[in-house]
Amino acid sequence: MSQASARIGPNAVTRLAEALEAVRGAGGARAVFGRAGLAHRLAAPPERMVEEAEVVALHAALRETLPAEEAEAIARDAGRRTADYLLAHRIPRPMRLVLPHLPARAAAWILLKAIGRHAWTFAGSGRFAVLPGQPVRFSIAGSPLARGAAATHAACGYYAATFEGLFRALVHPATRIEEVACEAMGAPCCLFEARWAERV
Repeated sequence: MSQASARIGPNAVTRLAEALEAVRGAGGARAVFGRAGLAHRLAAPPERMVEEAEVVALHAALRETLPAEEAEAIARDAGRRTADYLLAHRIPRPMRLVLPHLPARAAAWILLKAIGRHAWTFAGSGRFAVLPGQPVRFSIAGSPLARGAAATHAACGYYAATFEGLFRALVHPATRIEEVACEAMGAPCCLFEARWAERV
């Protein structure tokens, strides 16, 4: 999928607006969305897929407008909100019932396989991959959130928090997901690791 034709689900926009307003109020949200040229998305939140370029611009504007730690915290809150939405509206009921009762590693692979089938809805023109071995690892090459960024820390906290919320609900409640490499730091892809204490 080319960057010009790629689309991403509206959660990357609407949940970020919610997270911004929770911390910075309506004015803070307007400042970030305005810098991205997306002020109209606050007045009329998207209900369908949006152009990938909007998500790239919005998350870049977040990092450019706010201090790094605050921008990261808001992005992660938006990710948690996205996970909650997906669990309530997009994850099939059989998966919600069955996965938490499977061994964690088996549940993780089933969940990641399902995520991979729908990766275009969050990665756009990026390429999602599940990697072999331990710990559980997956990557996004061409991540829209890191595109054009040059940072000293990982830039995809929104993705990490979204995955973490899904894993905690469906795989293991103590899951921690960390972005251990990021294209914004010069890595060839954005790499995530999922870890948890095994059930006794």
